[in-house]
Amino acid sequence: MEYIQAKKKYGQNFLKNERILQKIACSVDVLENDLIIEIGPGMGALTEYLFQKESFLLCYEIDERMKAYLQKYDSKKSKVLYGDFLKRNIEEDIKNIPYENIYVVANIPYYITSPILSKLVEFAVPIKEIVVLVQKEFAERVVSESHCKEYNAFTLYIDAFYETKLISYVSKNDFYPVPKVDSAIIKLTRKEENNIKDIPFYLQFTKDAFLNKRKTLKNNLKSYDWNRIKKLLNELNYKENVRAEEISKEDFKELANHYKD
Repeated sequence: MEYIQAKKKYGQNFLKNERILQKIACSVDVLENDLIIEIGPGMGALTEYLFQKESFLLCYEIDERMKAYLQKYDSKKSKVLYGDFLKRNIEEDIKNIPYENIYVVANIPYYITSPILSKLVEFAVPIKEIVVLVQKEFAERVVSESHCKEYNAFTLYIDAFYETKLISYVSKNDFYPVPKVDSAIIKLTRKEENNIKDIPFYLQFTKDAFLNKRKTLKNNLKSYDWNRIKKLLNELNYKENVRAEEISKEDFKELANHYKD
């Protein structure tokens, strides 16, 4: 395939490995009445596989040069919208689509990975599964566990809503042009229950806990009632000088849930 000149401002790197493209497409098991949202279809390499699933398909592409490659995917059940995905009103875009479940598939530009995932996580309509190709380091942060250097507040933010799984690593040589870093495919599956009493408080609490990763939890949570937290930590078998990265996802939920009791 002859690739169009990639634009740096859009963070374009075209995935050229057919085996990886098929793996991403096969990572979502959709039915004809489900909706797939693809972000950044580019020249349509992945779109071709998604189109074959015969479900509803809605693609968001910021680069209007891609119209020549994507126009063939405009059909009764498939549509391509041009513009910045982060500025789109998705709820408005899908209101006339009689879908049952929503799935998202995307090869996300590295520089806007967090904003895109945040928009998807906080979308008014729960998205059943999200499969994204992202920078390797970002993927490892999303799927990490306590005691890992990648583990942080964003890990807990995603975990509040989705189960996470790293599907596979992808070499930088599988892209054109070749980026400076390797990538990975991750899958997020919506949780039916998250066992969190107060989501806004939990998200702020965990964000504050990781304010400075080198400091202890006590130093990061100075605006909270430390005696109360200390008691809860003791009940969970943690020492007073514990750092946020040492506390498991489930124990963070316990701390947040019982802090106000």
